[in-house]
Amino acid sequence: MIAIVKYNAGNVRSVQNALHRLGVDAVVTDNPKQLREAEKVIFPGVGEASTAMQYLKERGLDEVLKNLHQPFLGICLGLQLMCKHSEEGDTECLGIFNENVKRFPVSKQKVPHMGWNNCSELKGVLFLPPPPSGTPPFQGESGGFDQTPAQSASSPPSERRGDPILSERGGSFENEDFYFVHSYFAELGSQTTAQCDYILPFSAALQKDNFHAVQFHPEKSAEIGQQLIKNFLEL
Repeated sequence: MIAIVKYNAGNVRSVQNALHRLGVDAVVTDNPKQLREAEKVIFPGVGEASTAMQYLKERGLDEVLKNLHQPFLGICLGLQLMCKHSEEGDTECLGIFNENVKRFPVSKQKVPHMGWNNCSELKGVLFLPPPPSGTPPFQGESGGFDQTPAQSASSPPSERRGDPILSERGGSFENEDFYFVHSYFAELGSQTTAQCDYILPFSAALQKDNFHAVQFHPEKSAEIGQQLIKNFLEL
């Protein structure tokens, strides 16, 4: 069972849809027993840090989440809540990662950081290239087949140009475009596994043991995001 953490922070439906495209069903839950028994846990979120942490603490989920041992993926606000502290609402977070979360400084560039941007300095299992051509695709829990999200004007430039998929571009996530929407960022640190540069360099991904997190939205990042979700599901 794949569990998506319910904590009234939005973004759940788009994650469910991304999993469905991969033939995977997921349960949305804030039940501690279901979260502990899940094969993998996804912690998405779009919202405000202090309100989200309050929801988690009121239900004892803060302690549950940081003591899980299965593969765990935080997305966007999920990544920020896995850090030590956030400037948003002066919030003490889960402390899984050592990094702190700060608001982007005032600059000529717009805040929030919204749109397609690339990542560099990649490391960690989420960014492994796909298997060689000819390897059977991941089938998912329900045996579904691979599907590619429809291309549209909201797709990154490389997708709109009709470029081939990741495996045909050399099999690397380096400098690929992901979709970001955020006003706060995690600082660079020892647990950074990818970085992005917008106003300043920040952690686009973090990892510690079984805990993985990305600031961008893989579920909204077309084929490159789908490949990253696949990589997580195959851990």
